[in-house]
Amino acid sequence: MSSIPILLLMLVFLLYVDANTRQNHSTLIHLDSSLSPNVTAKRSSWLSPSGLFAFGFYPQGDGFAVGIWLINQTEKTIIWTANRDGPPVSSNVVLQLTRDRGLLLQTEQGSVAISAVEEPSASAAMLDSGNFVLYNQDSRVIWESFKFPTDTILGGQNLSAEDELVSSVSKHNQSSGQFSLRMQEDGNLVAYPVNSSYAQYDSYWSTGTDNYGSSTQLTLSHLGVLFLRNDALVVRVLANSSYPNKNNGTIIHRATLDADGIFRLYVHRFESFNSSSTLVNWSALPNQCEVNGFCGLNSYCSSEGSKAVCNCYPSFVFVNPINKFQGCYRSFTNDGCRQVKEPAMLYRIDILENMRWGDYPYSVVPAKKEDCGKLCLEDCNCAAILYTNDHCTKYKLPLRYGRVSENTSATAFFKVITKNITTPPVSIAPEVLTESKRGLVLTLAICLGSISCLCFIFSIYSFFRYKHQVFRYRRLSENANLGLIEDFTLRTFSYNELEKATDGFREELMGSSSFGAVYKGTLPGGNKTIAVKRLEKVVEGGQQEFKAEMTALARTHHRNLVRLLGFCIEGSKKLLVYDYMSNGSLADLLFKSGLRPIWKERVKIALDVARGILYLHEECEVHIIHCNIKPQNILMDDTWTAKISDFGLAKLLPRNQSRTTMRVEETTGYSYLAPEWQKNALISVKADTYSFGIVLLELLCCRSSIEINVPSADEILLSSWVYNCFMAGELDKLVQGENVDFMTLERMVKVGLWCIQEDPALRPSMKNVILMLEGTMDIPIPPILSPVA
Repeated sequence: MSSIPILLLMLVFLLYVDANTRQNHSTLIHLDSSLSPNVTAKRSSWLSPSGLFAFGFYPQGDGFAVGIWLINQTEKTIIWTANRDGPPVSSNVVLQLTRDRGLLLQTEQGSVAISAVEEPSASAAMLDSGNFVLYNQDSRVIWESFKFPTDTILGGQNLSAEDELVSSVSKHNQSSGQFSLRMQEDGNLVAYPVNSSYAQYDSYWSTGTDNYGSSTQLTLSHLGVLFLRNDALVVRVLANSSYPNKNNGTIIHRATLDADGIFRLYVHRFESFNSSSTLVNWSALPNQCEVNGFCGLNSYCSSEGSKAVCNCYPSFVFVNPINKFQGCYRSFTNDGCRQVKEPAMLYRIDILENMRWGDYPYSVVPAKKEDCGKLCLEDCNCAAILYTNDHCTKYKLPLRYGRVSENTSATAFFKVITKNITTPPVSIAPEVLTESKRGLVLTLAICLGSISCLCFIFSIYSFFRYKHQVFRYRRLSENANLGLIEDFTLRTFSYNELEKATDGFREELMGSSSFGAVYKGTLPGGNKTIAVKRLEKVVEGGQQEFKAEMTALARTHHRNLVRLLGFCIEGSKKLLVYDYMSNGSLADLLFKSGLRPIWKERVKIALDVARGILYLHEECEVHIIHCNIKPQNILMDDTWTAKISDFGLAKLLPRNQSRTTMRVEETTGYSYLAPEWQKNALISVKADTYSFGIVLLELLCCRSSIEINVPSADEILLSSWVYNCFMAGELDKLVQGENVDFMTLERMVKVGLWCIQEDPALRPSMKNVILMLEGTMDIPIPPILSPVA
């Protein structure tokens, strides 16, 4: 403990020497000075007095970005980027130092302030410390780049509580990457994957200083000392460069959270203008495989010498074979597991030794090692098992933070589908009717006979009771065969009333229902406009459709669902009365030129539709699967609020039931159907999620999911085109010529791609869809889309 005061005195001395030997000489930049990447411009960057740092435009992707870089002999080392997640700018932009808004980037779409200033600017400077500053008239700093670090800190720069460094995507792409380094309020400096819950099990490196308090700062001195300190003068040195300066050259230190997630201290040595070298002086981790999230979901990291390699688990394939760090997806689905008597016959077990990953299990079973594989085969929820300390630990997908480590003795068991296997027929052996079984059959027969008699007596009683009260319910009794009267508190209309209200069904509305025409009308008094849906000469399918819509809508009430006002039942004439939606359908807005909504309106519409579906799935009294979500069935009221309509195919689910049956022949709009429809599988609420995903992609791109008149064959199928643009980083192709928020666009594209996954288990719930659309839930990279059959 006696060494701590000595260490403190040394650090104070070093900082004092730092401040006196590294004065921030600068050349002032005056108001109205400007930069431009255009080749005809006078200047594209401002240099520091030593010429080692520059502020201005540097090439990024197919355009330019604004940032600060260290001028090495071989290449630029980017240390700070403005608006790093924005799209690259063209060569026609101008960056100007203004009085009222500081650094102002003027683009073809408008102007964007790079620096947020609260008082007028008078001048600026690129300092030799690597800090770009703005001054007021009193030469006081009113803004500096050191206060807004991206992935790097330099000598003289601090990282305080609640500040963070976020890695770049790569050395040549400075957009926000996969990892962050946070100075937490407790004083602990911790590294996490970006798309994580930032819980303790997500962290992969920390300084262990969680008792230092909120005043703790990470500091890098000009002399290369990287240390933590707090107000109580407690110091923790992480690295000390002490690089010898033999030829009186210049040495610059930087600490960077690199694209691979490892925090490193670099030394740049400039012996002359034409001679420079870069060395790694310190690294927080010796092995890339120790970084959680270095390999994506359902993949694991293994070391090959000094290089880390991402591998897929058995039965998984890479989402992107070129960028393997994006993770893997399963090459088969387990839909058939619950449909067979012996699911273990469908699969085999593959084993990997010395394996571990970072997810929580859903079940832990004490068992021997040789029994783990069997336990997973017999459990349809199980995707993998880890065996450690006489316990079989079961996991569902996805699996995160996987790695092979010689220090780990765990054995991993993976369920893999057997190739070319067909569902085994369930054979029933003939039973021999023993004496005990005869007694059981006799007992069951007596019980069932008694129950039948009681039901018969109750039926007779109910019939006479009904006849006794028939004179009080004569009008409603004519329609009692529908079995729906008890379900409604709606107004009943006569056919003549509705015929008069619609002027003889004269004005038919565009985008009518799949099961009947819709007409505009006005109720007596002229102050209530209605929409009347008429189903005449109803066949059996239409009768069922009519019952479904009345039952579903009578039990619902939500601002994003069309409200049912009443109904008419007179023999074969069946009519429903709705609120009138004055602005037509979403299909009219999206697919008719000149009527397309602007970007903010499309974002609002997407949330409106998602909230309406969430209400149907989870919030109303009886859970409802709409089964027919498409732009033609999404109507817009006079305030441009989106409302879901046409419940003709709706399926009601009791609270103890999650799936139901449905025939493809009952549906329309095949491009919106989830794959399980064509497989005649049970339909769950995830079928609506799939349809919403297709509608969301159409809403983003303002085009149909299948379009023939397109520039190339790759754009015919919207989902494939969107996925290809997303993986290529070319989302701007989807909204050419529009002023959109690209961060919101990327978030909504990822949500849409997750919603249209072939495996229903991979699709998010509508509650999570809303959280992801609102930006309150992280969205991982979607798996590759399965090819269309």
